Amino acid sequence: MNPYKTLVSEYVRFAREGKNYPLGEFAFPETHDIPQDAPKVLIFAPHPDDETLVSALPLRLLRQSKWRVINVPVTLGSNKTRQQERLNELKNCCRYLGFEIFEVAPDGFEKVNCVTRNQFPDVWSKMLNRISEILTTYKPQVILFPHNNDWNSTHVGTHFLVADALKYMPLDFTCFTVETEYWGAMYNPDLMVELEEDMVSDITTALTFHIGEVRRNPYHLSLPAWLIDNTRRGSELVGGQGAKAPDFIFSTLYRVRKWQNGTMEKYYEGGKFLPIKENPSSLFSS
Repeated sequence: MNPYKTLVSEYVRFAREGKNYPLGEFAFPETHDIPQDAPKVLIFAPHPDDETLVSALPLRLLRQSKWRVINVPVTLGSNKTRQQERLNELKNCCRYLGFEIFEVAPDGFEKVNCVTRNQFPDVWSKMLNRISEILTTYKPQVILFPHNNDWNSTHVGTHFLVADALKYMPLDFTCFTVETEYWGAMYNPDLMVELEEDMVSDITTALTFHIGEVRRNPYHLSLPAWLIDNTRRGSELVGGQGAKAPDFIFSTLYRVRKWQNGTMEKYYEGGKFLPIKENPSSLFSS
């Protein structure tokens, strides 16, 4: 018997069967006891659900390092009739993961894209001021936001919104910047973060609280496969061409820089693998 036929057929079975699994009907786990003065991570999420899709590193910082994770939903989507519903779904999702939420505006920002940046400077400037206020308020050790080629116009817009806002900050402001990917793959990630099975289960479950979105497109069912493929890509993109792959099954890829002296600087040479047994705070030790 060819075992690969069984392997593929099981993927097919779960992909089809999973469409009948419940959405957002799960008990919330016990909250993590995180001190208010703990180091802070801000996730600038272009849409509700992006905070979860890129949550490998923040979730590990929360659980292993006891850092506070605050999600900043930059928009609530372009469908105004769904915005408050999406916010409610987001609150349930973040509660499940243990993330806090800070809202940029009652209905989020609108038209966060390069057209607004290039053609409507007054609108862009107001959004920049708000992001700068949030950075000033929280003084985060780490911020996450999409890389500049993440395909979706709001993802790309969010990249430039955060990158531009950093330039508004005082010269002595410092933080680590962690760029994320989802729609468009980075060609030069330098960090691969391993996820254990229970964490992947929790992230997949958390996505189901975004009920309207996963009904439209059940991308939660393909999340484990995407995390597996990240390990394939990252083994050489992060480790170097021809490098031996680490013994990870699930992982997420990022690009790490440090914002200091008014510019984004490369923080370490080469790439890093972060195995599950290593405390993720070690990445940001200086």
